[in-house]
Amino acid sequence: MTKQLQVGGVALGGGAEVSIQSMCNTRTEDVAATVAQIHALEAAGCEIVRVTVPTMEAAVAISAIREQIHIPLVADIHFDHRLAIEAAERGVDKIRINPGNIGGEENVKAVAEVCRRRNIPIRIGVNGGSLEKEILAKHGGVTAEALVESAMGHVALLNRYDFDDICLSVKSSLVPVNMAAYRLLSERTDYPLHLGVTEAGTPSMGVIKSAMGIGGLLCLGIGDTLRVSLTADPVEEIYAAKKILRAAGLRSGVNLISCPTCGRTAYNMIPLVEELERRLANCEKNITVAVMGCVVNGPGEASHADVGIAGGKGEGLLFAHGKILRRLPEEQLLPALLEEIEKF
Repeated sequence: MTKQLQVGGVALGGGAEVSIQSMCNTRTEDVAATVAQIHALEAAGCEIVRVTVPTMEAAVAISAIREQIHIPLVADIHFDHRLAIEAAERGVDKIRINPGNIGGEENVKAVAEVCRRRNIPIRIGVNGGSLEKEILAKHGGVTAEALVESAMGHVALLNRYDFDDICLSVKSSLVPVNMAAYRLLSERTDYPLHLGVTEAGTPSMGVIKSAMGIGGLLCLGIGDTLRVSLTADPVEEIYAAKKILRAAGLRSGVNLISCPTCGRTAYNMIPLVEELERRLANCEKNITVAVMGCVVNGPGEASHADVGIAGGKGEGLLFAHGKILRRLPEEQLLPALLEEIEKF
């Protein structure tokens, strides 16, 4: 089991529930826009949020942002250790740095000291695209060993200055390398691990990469917090993360199952199930809901479902645990199903 850190009011590691993170794509200096986006992320289910801090103006804005949000705030820092210190002094809950790119060891020491004094954990974020030249040369490119060696070298640097409230990430855009790196890291350390597949892409492919690279690790018992990185509205990252956690059996919520349709399907099933999925996005009831394409075998195939529907030509069946409850016109199937779900 990993060590436990406290990020604001959220426990990280040590058997705590795997938490969901995202990152704003607003200019952090624009407090109103950043707060509005964080509120949208909170409403979707985000539990920790990160903002970029590329300027002193952005670091100063941390104070106003922190006052107006309800979840822990992480500052993403590169190159300038003074930005990390300013963000820490202004109440940020965690700092993400790469100790190797914020200058000399005195700069690392200064950041470690302010974070230790204010009980702020640090995430060491190593990416395949930012590995040290000597490590790349040693390993012949971006490999799992290279990522882990870089991360552990940065750990040693923080440890040198008596800092150990550390979370680690070793992200790659290559799913097999990504998974191998995290598996290796989990064998070598008990620091909490932040999972993610970097530069995963648009939702159409990024969700698939994340489901494999994050979900696969979660099923192996690896990972304490996660961010699904998508080229999209950050809210989409939250919905994807929730689905991955549910699929891995780590979060309660509706398990929506539906058949792929075939030539027997005689009703407008696809838009119906899409609308149902939208309606159930934030439903945390631990139930299985089925939408089946035909009345011939629908209730039987989905007999394990708590409730479901199976359509026919102009009508369909509402059923529970394989038992038919009633026959309904097609236009009443979705309302009736939602009504049954409300009863749980």
